[in-house]
Amino acid sequence: MGSPVITFLLLFFANLLVLGASSAQDHNQHFLQCLTDQFERSNSDPSNVVNSPKNASYASLLQAQNLRPESTSPLRPLLIITPFHEHEIQAVIYCSKKLGTQIRVRSGGHDYEGLSYTSEIPFIILDMRNFRSISVNTKDKTAWVEVGTTLGQLYYTIARHSRTLAFTAGVCPTVGIGGHISGGGYGMMSRKHSIAADHIIDAKVMNADGHIVDRRSMGEDLFWAIRGGGGTSFGVVLAFKLELITVPKTVTVFNVSRTLEQNATHLVHRWQYIADKIDDNLLLRLFLRSIRSPVHGNRTIQASFTSLYLGRVHDLLPIMQEKFPELGLVEEDCIEMSWIESILYFAGLRNESLDILLSRTPAGIFGSNYFKGKSDYVRQPIPVSGLRGIWRFLHEEAENRAELQFSPYGGALSTYSEFETPFAHRAGNIFMIHYGVSWTRPGNSELERHMNWIRRLYSYMARYVSKNPRAAYFNYRDLDLGMNNEGNTSYAQASVWGLKYFGNNFNRLVRVKTKVDPSNFFRNEQSVPPLYS
Repeated sequence: MGSPVITFLLLFFANLLVLGASSAQDHNQHFLQCLTDQFERSNSDPSNVVNSPKNASYASLLQAQNLRPESTSPLRPLLIITPFHEHEIQAVIYCSKKLGTQIRVRSGGHDYEGLSYTSEIPFIILDMRNFRSISVNTKDKTAWVEVGTTLGQLYYTIARHSRTLAFTAGVCPTVGIGGHISGGGYGMMSRKHSIAADHIIDAKVMNADGHIVDRRSMGEDLFWAIRGGGGTSFGVVLAFKLELITVPKTVTVFNVSRTLEQNATHLVHRWQYIADKIDDNLLLRLFLRSIRSPVHGNRTIQASFTSLYLGRVHDLLPIMQEKFPELGLVEEDCIEMSWIESILYFAGLRNESLDILLSRTPAGIFGSNYFKGKSDYVRQPIPVSGLRGIWRFLHEEAENRAELQFSPYGGALSTYSEFETPFAHRAGNIFMIHYGVSWTRPGNSELERHMNWIRRLYSYMARYVSKNPRAAYFNYRDLDLGMNNEGNTSYAQASVWGLKYFGNNFNRLVRVKTKVDPSNFFRNEQSVPPLYS
């Protein structure tokens, strides 16, 4: 038999677990009762929107698009609420404040750190997937879009109304616009038309008191904050009014890949000197991976130049021949198509029907993989020696499991002041780096190995990227940069990561937060804190 002390400890901790489970169940029941009472007042049926662990729908709704955060989170949400109406969200806010339960707002789920669907303290998910109406006005070139809409749904709807109207945002169709647009929204037209947040012209936001405000009633400070500073720090964003852009009926795309044996190192080095200065209608994005050489069978580096030109191929070729002749682009490399067809092309869905853009099911690195991402900004070209160091890191990971994306800046991105919106990454940046690694096998050893790899690579890159602060892109959230303690933190703690994401705009974001949500009701591990919390 074991010692009396060990037996006592086992019984003690077993009782704690039982008490903890009982407490969670009690809390759940209190929250359900509160919601039921609130719904009855508005003649609503909570069974249509409230999903508890007892419901069959709970597991499918909880399913994360990046398995890593959920694999390390000790808690599951008490409830998942999928409202159809504004008064249902008001009920959730009322009960959350009354019972001290944290809300996590989710619009799509492409959330690198799981801040919309995991927590260290008891919480519920407010899933906005049913808020997905879109109203396009082709005459005014605007669209009201609810935040549960995905980018694919937005693009599809715009294309159904017009062949020459579009919106500048990201390439992944299953990303929800709530997080993407309020956090920035870089895409394949950003050098010509800047980012999504720069084209928000109105919004509807529900604040911590359950009141709904638009641009006029919320004031310009809050309207400024939700255009690049994220929405979930300040309230529940319900919808955005977007300014649409005009695109040619025909655009040109190409994807040209070169390996080390095909002079990839020189091409990548040369790309850094032209990517932010070439014609604004052209965005030359660069993807770097370690692959197995189809010719020699050995591991090599593949550099893929994936590009969109807002025009015809006969106008593109002279630009490339003048500015980047080293790539050797020829007409046979290029494909002319409509803008909406280019959305399918860059999403890897070229041969699919446009209807696939209405799907919320993710592909690629999300859906069934574990993933970690990080970001950087580059203001001076990386020397050849630095690139060769990157190649060595890429070879450490399995083929096609690690990737660097170099996304060029310049053009329209530089025409906005760094203070015009919270998105501060403007003039002076040549390109942004996105680091990503994915794996399929669960377990702590796999997690530690891949996390260690990307952190070592990030440390290696410090000498080549922006400094004081070392900048990062808010939409590629990274808890390695720092985090709040259970959603509460001091200004000094938050400024460590806040200055990286927002630069000198962080202080203004804190002032806005202090004004509109002084009790810090809307919070997560990297939310903007009020000045005193």
